[in-house]
Amino acid sequence: MSQLKQIQAQMVLTGLILDGLASSRLIAFCAISESGCLNYCSFILNNVKHPNVFSWNVTIRGYLESGNPKQAILVYREMLRSPGCLPDHYTYPLLLKACAQMSVIWIGYEVLSHVLRVGLESDLFVFNATIHMLIACGELEGARRLFDESCNRDLVSWNSMINGYARGGRPNEALKLFREMGVENVEPDYVTMIAMVSSCAQTGDLGLGKEFHRYIVEDGVKLTIPLCNALMDMYVKCGSLEPARVLFNDMTKKTMVSWTVLLVGYMKFGLLDAARKLFDKIPEKDVVPWNALISCYVQQNRCEDALALFHEMQEMNVKPDEVTMVCLLSASAQLSTALVDMYAKCGNITKALEVFQELPETNALTWTAMIGGLALNGQPHDAISHFLEMIDIGLIPDEVTLVGVLSACCHAGLVNEGRDFFTQMSSKFNILPQVRHYSCMVDLLGRAGLLEEAEKLVTNMPMKPDVVVWGALFFACRAHGDVIVGERVAEKLLELDPRDSATYVLLANMYLEAKMWDKARKVRMMMTERGLDKNPGFSSIEVNGAGE
Repeated sequence: MSQLKQIQAQMVLTGLILDGLASSRLIAFCAISESGCLNYCSFILNNVKHPNVFSWNVTIRGYLESGNPKQAILVYREMLRSPGCLPDHYTYPLLLKACAQMSVIWIGYEVLSHVLRVGLESDLFVFNATIHMLIACGELEGARRLFDESCNRDLVSWNSMINGYARGGRPNEALKLFREMGVENVEPDYVTMIAMVSSCAQTGDLGLGKEFHRYIVEDGVKLTIPLCNALMDMYVKCGSLEPARVLFNDMTKKTMVSWTVLLVGYMKFGLLDAARKLFDKIPEKDVVPWNALISCYVQQNRCEDALALFHEMQEMNVKPDEVTMVCLLSASAQLSTALVDMYAKCGNITKALEVFQELPETNALTWTAMIGGLALNGQPHDAISHFLEMIDIGLIPDEVTLVGVLSACCHAGLVNEGRDFFTQMSSKFNILPQVRHYSCMVDLLGRAGLLEEAEKLVTNMPMKPDVVVWGALFFACRAHGDVIVGERVAEKLLELDPRDSATYVLLANMYLEAKMWDKARKVRMMMTERGLDKNPGFSSIEVNGAGE
């Protein structure tokens, strides 16, 4: 820049600065050179008398390439106010690209109105930039209409449209348009094939993906690094790791994307040790592979490894992003949840509550563990109050949460509350009741002596009742001496497991308690005929950590 200013001073002294071509070279250097300065570019542009269209265009391009599309649009508006300078077919593709970067469709339509006014709508560069802008702004259907109506299309036009479908999550339409491209004898390039391979990755069509790979090799399509990465990603997502590994090993130059795709592949196939070895080989890792491995550790419930890896990340001075922090919060929550769950299941509900209350941040998992622990340890009212508090603070329960709540209602004999929570599962929380939820409700109704309602609930279940559900109803029949319902339930249990001696014993005991001696004797004889014995009961205690 210091040398440029010396040249500029000489141009001012000689009067050469008044020459439009000469001044445009100063502006171009400031706008697009790595050593340039956009602020100084604008300074020269605003102080040159009647800058030519090239000077305006290169300034717009400079702001666009520097990631400032809004300023590029503002420069265009200044250009329109400049006397005697009309935009040309280079100006509008730059402006449309700026609109695409901002994803602001109304400015894009304003630019298009100017295109129509100056009669450049048939220009191929402008047409392709328009297609790209519409797709980037989410107007995929509008782009397709424009594409279909035009007879002025080239490979760039086809690639824009095909990539629009592929990136927009519409792989089948991308594949269909690719076939139309073949009918019109337009030869694809590596950009086209990236879209095709990515579409196969989305549909999970390994066979078609292999066909495209073979086409790339046999037709001599340039195997660029992005295309190689797309092929690797397709193989990984379609469940074929080895071809991805071969492609990776054959690459003479590997980008961070290449390393990350193979890393994700190893993790997807459960090869965590291999993933860690590969991770350690990645040169100059950015945040993406760190996030990938941390996330995998969290998903595999290896939360301590996830936190340890984060500490390594800090030591390497890699700045975490939002994805990193979400993974870490999830890991911390899992560790805290596991601690709460462990204390609760060991019967130390006081310690479980202490850990829960000391957590700096809680989520639905920790609340669920606490609710289930309270229900398990004979504190049903506290479990329900925790559940209501959980809902009040905006957390969403899941199936496990409702199992804990219904169990609490069962232990406390809260029939009406249990009915309400069971109904709210689908109506309020959008959770379809599973077998274990029905089991809790049958147990709740059965304990309360509402055997007919319990039996009706079982017979109307949308899925087949299992042994646990029928068993809960059977125990309730025995407890309340309802032989009629008990006989029907015992029949169902014996259909499911005719070798379960416990069902025979409980049925015989129920007959004895009802003074139905003959029926009790028949059940005992049935056991003898089938070679079944009552399993002996036993007790166990633990002394100094050893079972006795």
